[in-house]
Amino acid sequence: MKRMMIQLTEEQIKALKELAQARKTSVARLVRESVAQYVVVTNKDADREEKRRRALEFIRKIKSGEIQSCDIEGKTDVARNHDKYLTEIYGTWKKSS
Repeated sequence: MKRMMIQLTEEQIKALKELAQARKTSVARLVRESVAQYVVVTNKDADREEKRRRALEFIRKIKSGEIQSCDIEGKTDVARNHDKYLTEIYGTWKKSS
């Protein structure tokens, strides 16, 4: 471990001392645990932001026509014609039963 000097407000010091006493631990340990938790949360936020950025870029490409989405049969109009396709599927299913 490395020693480090930090500056906290009077209110922060008071709150940390009270919390440390209630938990029967040291202020230093609370600070270390807080820093560790902050690092984990910050990394998750960075990952989330990267995923968000990639999703927005994908949406932009779809809107611009750079990427065209389709179903497994290659149809690109499923959202507009889903009732028609369901009728075709269930009509075929009912006939074969």
